[in-house]
Amino acid sequence: MSTIHPTAIIEEGAALGENVTVGPYVTIGANVKIGDGTTIAAHAHIEGFTTIGKRNRIFSYAAVGTIPQDLKFDGEESELIIGDDNTIREFTLLNPGTKGGGMVTKIGNHNLLMGYVHLGHDVILGDHCILANGATLAGHVELGNHVVIGGLTPIHQFVHIGDYAMIGGASAVAQDIPPFCLAEGNRAVLRGLNLTGLRRKIEREEINALKSAYRELFEQGKPLQEVAQELFETSESPYVKSLCMFIKTSKRGIPFTRK
Repeated sequence: MSTIHPTAIIEEGAALGENVTVGPYVTIGANVKIGDGTTIAAHAHIEGFTTIGKRNRIFSYAAVGTIPQDLKFDGEESELIIGDDNTIREFTLLNPGTKGGGMVTKIGNHNLLMGYVHLGHDVILGDHCILANGATLAGHVELGNHVVIGGLTPIHQFVHIGDYAMIGGASAVAQDIPPFCLAEGNRAVLRGLNLTGLRRKIEREEINALKSAYRELFEQGKPLQEVAQELFETSESPYVKSLCMFIKTSKRGIPFTRK
């Protein structure tokens, strides 16, 4: 049975699952769907064509599903889709998609969005990501799985960040960051592999293969695309192949310092 505070305003048409908790002065729009076991703290605001999965925790003053900060937005019925088991902290701002970007902003499962995080229109966020306080994702940004974004870091529109990448705090990311890599700075450049994150999830043999590939790609002064193609064809490591494919398909380029 759901628990709804008497001061909450829930518009007719909103669909709430089982055991949803809605705190004081929460507002929920008519086209919102909220899954079982989700909790919504005082003064949170949820509107638009927003679908929220199970067991999410939405904290006070979060603004979820408000219209995109895009002058081209023309009232289209775009969506915000949030998966399961996410933590969305105070003063976060999550916008739906736009006609020019696929009509959906999508958040996966088991993500932590700390205070004041902003996800712009048409953002795609994978699973198990951590976005620290004040991280700001512009429109059309795509993050893989297990990505960590440091606090007060803006991500330029259309940037793609691969699985297990880590971005240092107070950086400014304007180009694609490959999977498994660590980047920081303004403008952010590659600083090596995200070894701390990799050691938690990946076998040592695969980490050694990634180390070797990283040296070949970014530290030998060879043409990046040629090295990526060669390693993609010759390496037996699925992680190295994933790294090389990301580089081969990057549209914004990879920010690294040539030796």
